[in-house]
Amino acid sequence: MLTECRPFVVDVGEAALNDLRRRLEATRWPFVIPGSGWDYGVELAYMKGLVEYWRTAFDWREQQRAINRFAHFQAVVDGARIHFIHERGSGESPLPLVITHGWPGSFLEMLDVIPRLAHPERFGGDPRDAFEVVVPSLPGYAFSAPAAERGMDPKRIAELWVRLMAGLGFERFCAQGGDWGASVSTRIGLCFPGALMGLHLNYIPGSYRPFLGDGAQPLGKDEKAFLESAQNWYESEGAYAHAQATRPDTLAYALTDSPVGLLAWILEKLRDWSDCDGTVERRFSKDVILTHVTLYWVTGTIASANRLYYEAKRNPIQLAKGERVEAPCGIVTLAKEAPAAPRPWVERGYNVTRWTELPRGGHFAAMEEPELLVEDIRSFFRPLRGAVR
Repeated sequence: MLTECRPFVVDVGEAALNDLRRRLEATRWPFVIPGSGWDYGVELAYMKGLVEYWRTAFDWREQQRAINRFAHFQAVVDGARIHFIHERGSGESPLPLVITHGWPGSFLEMLDVIPRLAHPERFGGDPRDAFEVVVPSLPGYAFSAPAAERGMDPKRIAELWVRLMAGLGFERFCAQGGDWGASVSTRIGLCFPGALMGLHLNYIPGSYRPFLGDGAQPLGKDEKAFLESAQNWYESEGAYAHAQATRPDTLAYALTDSPVGLLAWILEKLRDWSDCDGTVERRFSKDVILTHVTLYWVTGTIASANRLYYEAKRNPIQLAKGERVEAPCGIVTLAKEAPAAPRPWVERGYNVTRWTELPRGGHFAAMEEPELLVEDIRSFFRPLRGAVR
Protein backbone atom coordinates (compact mmCIF):
# COMPACT_ATOMS: atom_id res chain seq x y z
CA MET A 1 0.00 0.00 0.00
CA LEU A 2 1.27 3.48 -0.91
CA THR A 3 0.75 6.34 1.54
CA GLU A 4 2.23 9.76 2.33
CA CYS A 5 3.22 10.45 -1.27
CA ARG A 6 4.68 13.96 -1.32
CA PRO A 7 6.86 16.06 -3.64
CA PHE A 8 10.52 16.01 -2.67
CA VAL A 9 13.32 18.50 -3.33
CA VAL A 10 17.00 17.57 -3.11
CA ASP A 11 18.56 20.11 -0.73
CA VAL A 12 21.91 19.29 0.84
CA GLY A 13 22.83 21.61 3.69
CA GLU A 14 25.94 23.76 3.57
CA ALA A 15 27.25 22.21 6.78
CA ALA A 16 27.47 18.80 5.07
CA LEU A 17 29.41 20.27 2.14
CA ASN A 18 31.77 22.13 4.45
CA ASP A 19 32.42 18.94 6.40
CA LEU A 20 33.18 17.14 3.16
CA ARG A 21 35.74 19.75 2.14
CA ARG A 22 37.34 19.60 5.58
CA ARG A 23 37.72 15.84 5.33
CA LEU A 24 39.19 16.09 1.85
CA GLU A 25 41.77 18.58 3.08
CA ALA A 26 42.78 16.17 5.87
CA THR A 27 43.27 13.13 3.63
CA ARG A 28 46.04 10.69 4.59
CA TRP A 29 47.47 9.19 1.41
CA PRO A 30 48.81 5.63 1.24
CA PHE A 31 52.29 4.68 0.09
CA VAL A 32 52.23 2.99 -3.32
CA ILE A 33 54.92 1.29 -5.38
CA PRO A 34 56.32 3.88 -7.79
CA GLY A 35 55.20 3.29 -11.36
CA SER A 36 52.57 0.69 -10.42
CA GLY A 37 49.74 2.66 -12.06
CA TRP A 38 46.41 0.87 -11.71
CA ASP A 39 47.92 -2.60 -11.19
CA TYR A 40 47.21 -2.74 -7.44
CA GLY A 41 44.03 -0.69 -7.53
CA VAL A 42 43.17 2.96 -8.10
CA GLU A 43 46.17 5.00 -9.26
CA LEU A 44 47.46 7.46 -6.64
CA ALA A 45 48.30 10.28 -9.05
CA TYR A 46 44.84 10.21 -10.62
CA MET A 47 43.18 10.11 -7.21
CA LYS A 48 45.12 13.12 -5.96
CA GLY A 49 44.12 15.17 -8.96
CA LEU A 50 40.46 14.14 -8.72
CA VAL A 51 40.30 14.85 -4.99
CA GLU A 52 41.83 18.29 -5.52
CA TYR A 53 39.16 19.01 -8.13
CA TRP A 54 36.49 17.74 -5.73
CA ARG A 55 37.78 20.02 -2.98
CA THR A 56 38.30 23.20 -4.99
CA ALA A 57 36.28 23.18 -8.22
CA PHE A 58 33.40 20.71 -8.08
CA ASP A 59 30.06 22.52 -7.75
CA TRP A 60 27.44 20.38 -6.02
CA ARG A 61 24.92 23.22 -6.16
CA GLU A 62 25.04 23.21 -9.95
CA GLN A 63 24.49 19.46 -10.02
CA GLN A 64 21.69 19.74 -7.48
CA ARG A 65 19.88 22.26 -9.67
CA ALA A 66 20.06 19.82 -12.59
CA ILE A 67 18.75 16.98 -10.43
CA ASN A 68 15.83 19.11 -9.24
CA ARG A 69 14.66 19.74 -12.81
CA PHE A 70 12.92 16.38 -12.48
CA ALA A 71 9.80 15.73 -10.42
CA HIS A 72 10.91 13.92 -7.26
CA PHE A 73 8.67 12.31 -4.66
CA GLN A 74 8.89 10.35 -1.44
CA ALA A 75 6.23 7.86 -0.47
CA VAL A 76 5.73 5.17 2.14
CA VAL A 77 5.20 1.77 0.54
CA ASP A 78 4.40 -1.05 2.98
CA GLY A 79 6.23 0.89 5.67
CA ALA A 80 9.33 1.60 3.54
CA ARG A 81 10.07 5.23 2.66
CA ILE A 82 10.88 5.26 -1.06
CA HIS A 83 12.21 8.11 -3.16
CA PHE A 84 11.36 8.16 -6.86
CA ILE A 85 11.23 10.32 -9.96
CA HIS A 86 7.96 10.33 -11.88
CA GLU A 87 8.14 11.81 -15.37
CA ARG A 88 4.76 11.95 -17.08
CA GLY A 89 5.02 11.06 -20.75
CA SER A 90 3.95 12.87 -23.89
CA GLY A 91 1.33 11.68 -26.33
CA GLU A 92 -2.06 10.14 -25.77
CA SER A 93 -1.08 6.79 -24.24
CA PRO A 94 2.37 6.79 -22.61
CA LEU A 95 3.30 3.30 -21.47
CA PRO A 96 4.01 2.92 -17.72
CA LEU A 97 7.62 1.89 -17.19
CA VAL A 98 9.56 1.40 -13.96
CA ILE A 99 13.35 1.58 -14.37
CA THR A 100 15.58 0.28 -11.59
CA HIS A 101 19.21 1.27 -11.14
CA GLY A 102 22.11 -0.77 -9.80
CA TRP A 103 25.29 -0.53 -7.71
CA PRO A 104 27.41 1.57 -7.38
CA GLY A 105 24.85 3.76 -9.08
CA SER A 106 21.62 5.48 -8.15
CA PHE A 107 18.70 7.21 -9.82
CA LEU A 108 21.36 9.51 -11.33
CA GLU A 109 22.16 6.77 -13.84
CA MET A 110 18.82 7.39 -15.54
CA LEU A 111 18.79 11.18 -15.92
CA ASP A 112 19.81 11.05 -19.59
CA VAL A 113 17.27 8.40 -20.56
CA ILE A 114 14.24 9.69 -18.64
CA PRO A 115 13.44 12.62 -20.98
CA ARG A 116 14.21 10.54 -24.08
CA LEU A 117 11.76 7.88 -22.97
CA ALA A 118 9.06 10.24 -21.73
CA HIS A 119 9.29 12.81 -24.52
CA PRO A 120 10.61 11.19 -27.71
CA GLU A 121 9.41 14.08 -29.87
CA ARG A 122 11.99 16.35 -28.21
CA PHE A 123 14.73 14.12 -29.63
CA GLY A 124 13.39 13.58 -33.13
CA GLY A 125 11.20 10.62 -32.16
CA ASP A 126 7.52 9.73 -32.33
CA PRO A 127 5.34 10.76 -29.35
CA ARG A 128 3.48 7.47 -29.77
CA ASP A 129 6.63 5.83 -28.32
CA ALA A 130 6.36 7.81 -25.06
CA PHE A 131 6.58 6.22 -21.61
CA GLU A 132 5.30 7.25 -18.21
CA VAL A 133 8.65 6.84 -16.45
CA VAL A 134 9.05 5.95 -12.77
CA VAL A 135 12.61 5.68 -11.41
CA PRO A 136 12.71 4.62 -7.75
CA SER A 137 15.79 4.64 -5.57
CA LEU A 138 16.46 1.17 -4.17
CA PRO A 139 15.85 0.94 -0.41
CA GLY A 140 18.91 2.27 1.37
CA TYR A 141 20.17 4.16 -1.69
CA ALA A 142 20.17 7.95 -1.99
CA PHE A 143 16.92 9.32 -0.54
CA SER A 144 15.16 5.98 0.06
CA ALA A 145 15.35 5.03 3.72
CA PRO A 146 17.51 2.04 4.72
CA ALA A 147 15.69 -1.08 5.81
CA ALA A 148 15.44 -1.41 9.59
CA GLU A 149 15.27 -5.20 9.51
CA ARG A 150 16.70 -8.16 7.60
CA GLY A 151 15.45 -9.44 4.28
CA MET A 152 15.34 -6.38 2.00
CA ASP A 153 16.41 -8.42 -1.02
CA PRO A 154 15.43 -8.08 -4.72
CA LYS A 155 12.32 -10.21 -4.21
CA ARG A 156 11.06 -7.93 -1.44
CA ILE A 157 11.95 -4.84 -3.50
CA ALA A 158 9.99 -6.26 -6.44
CA GLU A 159 6.94 -6.43 -4.17
CA LEU A 160 7.46 -2.80 -3.16
CA TRP A 161 7.72 -1.73 -6.80
CA VAL A 162 4.49 -3.51 -7.72
CA ARG A 163 2.70 -1.72 -4.91
CA LEU A 164 4.34 1.61 -5.73
CA MET A 165 3.20 1.34 -9.35
CA ALA A 166 -0.31 0.28 -8.29
CA GLY A 167 -0.46 3.26 -5.95
CA LEU A 168 0.44 5.52 -8.88
CA GLY A 169 -2.43 4.02 -10.87
CA PHE A 170 -0.60 1.32 -12.83
CA GLU A 171 -1.87 -2.19 -12.10
CA ARG A 172 0.05 -3.41 -15.16
CA PHE A 173 3.31 -1.92 -16.32
CA CYS A 174 6.66 -2.57 -17.99
CA ALA A 175 10.03 -2.94 -16.26
CA GLN A 176 13.62 -2.23 -17.27
CA GLY A 177 16.93 -2.57 -15.50
CA GLY A 178 20.55 -3.58 -15.34
CA ASP A 179 22.67 -4.82 -12.44
CA TRP A 180 20.38 -4.91 -9.35
CA GLY A 181 17.70 -3.45 -11.57
CA ALA A 182 17.80 -6.66 -13.59
CA SER A 183 17.38 -8.75 -10.44
CA VAL A 184 14.44 -6.71 -9.17
CA SER A 185 12.79 -6.64 -12.60
CA THR A 186 13.27 -10.40 -13.00
CA ARG A 187 11.65 -10.95 -9.61
CA ILE A 188 8.66 -8.91 -10.73
CA GLY A 189 8.30 -11.24 -13.70
CA LEU A 190 8.62 -14.37 -11.58
CA CYS A 191 6.54 -13.36 -8.57
CA PHE A 192 4.00 -10.93 -10.05
CA PRO A 193 3.43 -12.09 -13.63
CA GLY A 194 0.00 -10.50 -13.80
CA ALA A 195 1.48 -7.05 -13.23
CA LEU A 196 4.22 -7.24 -15.86
CA MET A 197 3.49 -6.44 -19.50
CA GLY A 198 7.05 -6.80 -20.68
CA LEU A 199 10.62 -6.87 -19.41
CA HIS A 200 13.71 -5.22 -20.88
CA LEU A 201 17.14 -5.99 -19.41
CA ASN A 202 20.67 -4.83 -20.17
CA TYR A 203 22.18 -7.37 -17.76
CA ILE A 204 21.39 -10.88 -16.57
CA PRO A 205 21.49 -11.24 -12.77
CA GLY A 206 24.65 -12.91 -11.50
CA SER A 207 22.63 -15.16 -9.18
CA TYR A 208 20.34 -16.36 -11.99
CA ARG A 209 20.45 -20.10 -12.48
CA PRO A 210 17.90 -21.84 -14.70
CA PHE A 211 16.72 -25.35 -13.96
CA LEU A 212 19.42 -27.85 -15.00
CA GLY A 213 18.04 -31.01 -13.41
CA ASP A 214 16.34 -34.07 -14.88
CA GLY A 215 14.83 -33.36 -18.28
CA ALA A 216 16.72 -30.13 -18.89
CA GLN A 217 18.55 -29.63 -22.17
CA PRO A 218 22.29 -30.36 -21.77
CA LEU A 219 24.54 -27.32 -21.63
CA GLY A 220 25.82 -26.19 -25.01
CA LYS A 221 29.35 -25.14 -25.86
CA ASP A 222 28.62 -21.41 -25.47
CA GLU A 223 26.92 -21.96 -22.12
CA LYS A 224 29.84 -23.97 -20.75
CA ALA A 225 32.28 -21.32 -21.94
CA PHE A 226 30.18 -18.60 -20.28
CA LEU A 227 30.03 -20.38 -16.93
CA GLU A 228 33.80 -20.84 -16.99
CA SER A 229 34.41 -17.21 -17.91
CA ALA A 230 31.98 -16.04 -15.24
CA GLN A 231 33.81 -18.07 -12.61
CA ASN A 232 37.14 -16.65 -13.75
CA TRP A 233 35.73 -13.13 -13.65
CA TYR A 234 34.46 -13.50 -10.10
CA GLU A 235 37.77 -14.95 -8.96
CA SER A 236 39.77 -12.07 -10.42
CA GLU A 237 37.31 -9.16 -10.11
CA GLY A 238 34.73 -10.16 -7.51
CA ALA A 239 36.43 -9.26 -4.23
CA TYR A 240 34.08 -6.30 -3.77
CA ALA A 241 31.01 -8.55 -4.11
CA HIS A 242 32.36 -11.17 -1.74
CA ALA A 243 33.13 -8.53 0.91
CA GLN A 244 29.73 -6.88 0.53
CA ALA A 245 27.90 -10.21 0.58
CA THR A 246 29.66 -11.50 3.70
CA ARG A 247 30.77 -8.59 5.94
CA PRO A 248 29.25 -5.40 4.48
CA ASP A 249 29.10 -3.50 7.76
CA THR A 250 32.81 -3.95 8.50
CA LEU A 251 33.69 -2.35 5.18
CA ALA A 252 31.10 0.36 5.78
CA TYR A 253 32.99 1.94 8.67
CA ALA A 254 35.82 2.99 6.37
CA LEU A 255 33.63 4.03 3.43
CA THR A 256 31.26 6.02 5.65
CA ASP A 257 34.10 7.86 7.41
CA SER A 258 36.42 8.65 4.48
CA PRO A 259 35.18 10.43 1.34
CA VAL A 260 38.41 9.54 -0.44
CA GLY A 261 37.96 5.88 0.45
CA LEU A 262 34.39 6.05 -0.85
CA LEU A 263 35.58 7.68 -4.06
CA ALA A 264 38.21 5.00 -4.65
CA TRP A 265 35.68 2.19 -4.07
CA ILE A 266 33.21 3.60 -6.61
CA LEU A 267 35.71 5.02 -9.10
CA GLU A 268 37.36 1.64 -9.61
CA LYS A 269 34.05 0.15 -10.77
CA LEU A 270 33.20 3.06 -13.06
CA ARG A 271 36.57 2.57 -14.75
CA ASP A 272 36.71 -1.22 -14.82
CA TRP A 273 33.11 -1.87 -15.89
CA SER A 274 32.69 0.80 -18.56
CA ASP A 275 33.77 0.88 -22.17
CA CYS A 276 36.57 3.37 -21.54
CA ASP A 277 39.76 1.42 -22.40
CA GLY A 278 41.18 2.18 -18.96
CA THR A 279 40.67 5.96 -19.12
CA VAL A 280 37.57 6.62 -17.07
CA GLU A 281 37.06 10.18 -18.29
CA ARG A 282 36.51 8.94 -21.82
CA ARG A 283 33.10 7.90 -20.51
CA PHE A 284 32.47 9.91 -17.36
CA SER A 285 33.56 13.46 -16.67
CA LYS A 286 34.95 14.49 -13.30
CA ASP A 287 31.62 16.15 -12.53
CA VAL A 288 29.65 12.99 -13.32
CA ILE A 289 31.94 10.83 -11.16
CA LEU A 290 31.88 13.24 -8.25
CA THR A 291 28.12 13.81 -8.40
CA HIS A 292 27.59 10.08 -7.93
CA VAL A 293 30.06 9.85 -5.08
CA THR A 294 28.87 13.04 -3.39
CA LEU A 295 25.31 11.70 -3.44
CA TYR A 296 26.44 8.59 -1.58
CA TRP A 297 28.46 10.75 0.84
CA VAL A 298 25.83 13.34 1.78
CA THR A 299 23.11 10.70 2.20
CA GLY A 300 25.41 8.36 4.16
CA THR A 301 24.02 5.36 2.28
CA ILE A 302 27.04 3.32 1.19
CA ALA A 303 26.51 0.93 4.12
CA SER A 304 22.86 0.23 3.34
CA ALA A 305 23.57 0.09 -0.41
CA ASN A 306 26.33 -2.50 0.02
CA ARG A 307 24.11 -4.56 2.31
CA LEU A 308 21.91 -5.51 -0.64
CA TYR A 309 24.65 -7.98 -1.64
CA TYR A 310 24.32 -9.71 1.73
CA GLU A 311 20.54 -9.96 1.47
CA ALA A 312 20.51 -11.10 -2.16
CA LYS A 313 23.05 -13.86 -1.56
CA ARG A 314 20.59 -15.52 0.80
CA ASN A 315 17.83 -15.59 -1.79
CA PRO A 316 19.35 -16.13 -5.26
CA ILE A 317 17.34 -16.44 -8.46
CA GLN A 318 17.46 -20.21 -8.87
CA LEU A 319 14.59 -21.50 -10.94
CA ALA A 320 12.66 -24.69 -10.31
CA LYS A 321 11.59 -27.01 -13.09
CA GLY A 322 9.11 -25.22 -15.34
CA GLU A 323 9.72 -21.85 -13.70
CA ARG A 324 10.57 -18.92 -15.97
CA VAL A 325 9.69 -15.32 -16.75
CA GLU A 326 6.74 -15.67 -19.13
CA ALA A 327 6.31 -12.01 -20.01
CA PRO A 328 7.97 -10.99 -23.29
CA CYS A 329 11.61 -10.13 -22.65
CA GLY A 330 13.95 -7.89 -24.58
CA ILE A 331 17.64 -8.44 -23.84
CA VAL A 332 20.37 -6.05 -24.88
CA THR A 333 24.05 -6.87 -24.39
CA LEU A 334 26.78 -4.25 -24.61
CA ALA A 335 30.19 -4.87 -26.11
CA LYS A 336 32.24 -4.48 -22.92
CA GLU A 337 29.81 -6.01 -20.42
CA ALA A 338 31.41 -8.92 -18.60
CA PRO A 339 30.56 -11.64 -17.95
CA ALA A 340 27.94 -11.62 -20.72
CA ALA A 341 25.49 -14.53 -20.79
CA PRO A 342 24.77 -16.17 -24.18
CA ARG A 343 21.25 -16.33 -25.53
CA PRO A 344 20.69 -20.09 -24.94
CA TRP A 345 21.50 -19.65 -21.24
CA VAL A 346 19.10 -16.71 -20.93
CA GLU A 347 16.30 -18.43 -22.86
CA ARG A 348 16.20 -21.25 -20.32
CA GLY A 349 14.54 -18.85 -17.87
CA TYR A 350 13.25 -15.91 -19.91
CA ASN A 351 10.75 -15.62 -22.77
CA VAL A 352 13.19 -13.79 -25.04
CA THR A 353 11.41 -12.12 -27.96
CA ARG A 354 14.14 -9.59 -28.84
CA TRP A 355 17.93 -9.96 -28.56
CA THR A 356 20.22 -7.03 -29.37
CA GLU A 357 24.02 -6.91 -29.28
CA LEU A 358 25.30 -3.34 -29.18
CA PRO A 359 28.71 -2.51 -30.69
CA ARG A 360 29.91 -0.45 -27.76
CA GLY A 361 29.18 0.37 -24.13
CA GLY A 362 29.71 -1.44 -20.85
CA HIS A 363 27.93 -2.08 -17.57
CA PHE A 364 26.45 1.41 -17.16
CA ALA A 365 24.27 1.34 -20.26
CA ALA A 366 21.98 4.26 -19.43
CA MET A 367 24.94 6.58 -18.81
CA GLU A 368 27.31 5.27 -21.46
CA GLU A 369 24.96 4.78 -24.40
CA PRO A 370 21.63 6.47 -23.59
CA GLU A 371 20.59 6.89 -27.24
CA LEU A 372 21.26 3.24 -28.15
CA LEU A 373 19.56 1.95 -25.01
CA VAL A 374 16.50 4.12 -25.46
CA GLU A 375 16.09 3.11 -29.09
CA ASP A 376 16.18 -0.56 -28.13
CA ILE A 377 13.65 -0.02 -25.34
CA ARG A 378 11.32 1.81 -27.72
CA SER A 379 11.66 -0.88 -30.39
CA PHE A 380 11.04 -3.73 -27.96
CA PHE A 381 7.94 -2.28 -26.32
CA ARG A 382 6.35 -0.89 -29.49
CA PRO A 383 4.47 -4.12 -30.35
CA LEU A 384 3.26 -4.48 -26.75
CA ARG A 385 1.54 -1.12 -26.47
CA GLY A 386 -1.86 -2.45 -27.44
CA ALA A 387 -1.95 -4.54 -24.26
CA VAL A 388 -2.74 -1.48 -22.11
CA ARG A 389 -5.25 0.16 -24.39
